[in-house]
Amino acid sequence: MTEAVKTRTEGAVLEVTLDRPRANAIDAETSRELGRVFAEFSDDPGLRVAIFTGAGERFFSAGWDLRAAAEGEEFEADYGVGGFGGFTELPERNKPVICAVNGLAVGGGFEIALAAELVVVADHAEFFLPETGLGFIPDAGAVRLPRILPPVVANEVLYAGRHLTAAEAMRWGLVNAVIPAEELMGVARDLAAKVVSAAPLSVEAVMAIARSTGHLALQEAFELMRSGGLEAYERMLASDDSDEGPRAFTEQRDPVWKGR
Repeated sequence: MTEAVKTRTEGAVLEVTLDRPRANAIDAETSRELGRVFAEFSDDPGLRVAIFTGAGERFFSAGWDLRAAAEGEEFEADYGVGGFGGFTELPERNKPVICAVNGLAVGGGFEIALAAELVVVADHAEFFLPETGLGFIPDAGAVRLPRILPPVVANEVLYAGRHLTAAEAMRWGLVNAVIPAEELMGVARDLAAKVVSAAPLSVEAVMAIARSTGHLALQEAFELMRSGGLEAYERMLASDDSDEGPRAFTEQRDPVWKGR
């Protein structure tokens, strides 16, 4: 593992910290290492959720390392199995990632936050995409932002480099919570604990449904879900855990999930 990627495991929660002074920018080598870490997380049955954050208080991540680009690293470099940032394009990822945005999320750093299932941010954080002013485009941002923001707001971010404050990101539904910086990781860990308390196969099924139906009309989405073709959904329905939940509720105790 490179010094730029630090990990910590607490129970079923993996914490991943990007630590590349001064701006937590990501070159291809760092991205490949993040991809390795998140691929192992995805395959580890003992882990349920990951928290991804940046070291320090100023930058969550400045995105693509432009110094590496100036030294010859290509825009279409090999960023590893999970795509840029380690998990943004990880095939069939079935566990949620929480981004704890501790500062500026710039370019690819913003795109990483957009790929997470849950996002909590420090109150001084900002989000922006400078790519069009640098002669290229934010690939993931160009795809994801127009699906979340009102068109004119997305266009201003994408075309004109508009900065979004933490409060604006909350207002437009990009983040779950805005909190003082010193409380950021505590809130992220509390959120992770809530995910861990849910049935693992249920969380996996929800993620699979969202991934498989997001492009479909509502009726088509329901038809696919009821077709028997979504493996994670069918596995959840047939699981011991689907019996354990109602039983624990009627017995007034916490459920004991087995993940099967």
